[in-house]
Amino acid sequence: MKKTVLIVAVALGLLSNVYAQEGEAKTSATTVEPTQAATEPKAEEAQFEKQGFLTTKWCADQGLFADCRLESIVCGEGGCYRNWEFGDAMKTELVIFVHSELKYYIIKPEGHFEMGELIEKGMAKDLVTIQGKYDEKSNTIAATGFKAPPPPAKSFFKGCL
Repeated sequence: MKKTVLIVAVALGLLSNVYAQEGEAKTSATTVEPTQAATEPKAEEAQFEKQGFLTTKWCADQGLFADCRLESIVCGEGGCYRNWEFGDAMKTELVIFVHSELKYYIIKPEGHFEMGELIEKGMAKDLVTIQGKYDEKSNTIAATGFKAPPPPAKSFFKGCL
């Protein structure tokens, strides 16, 4: 009986993946890509864009990415919660670490950039894209926008095992 239930569950899981892939193939075939001339920014409006892992400066210096301590978002380093009191100034230094270049870029918000939304949707995640203007002297991106990676797809067996 257990073997039959397991076989049926595996078959349903495989079928759901097949249908999901067919649906993605249908939707991707119907989308039309814009022309290069339409998406190319003007010279004075040129945007700098980097894609990488969103973390804090302290975690990037320590080599901690997925294991980055959350207190480093508030007070700037790991273990600082011992000395930090509620009401103290926050020392948030977010960076985008680009693995292919093995370096990070400091993120400074500009305009209507929502730092809270960036932390909520992109913190400790890979493939986060930061858009803005780049300053080579300070290695800083004046961020005007971002794109967070999509949430992970729900798995059939997620709650079962």
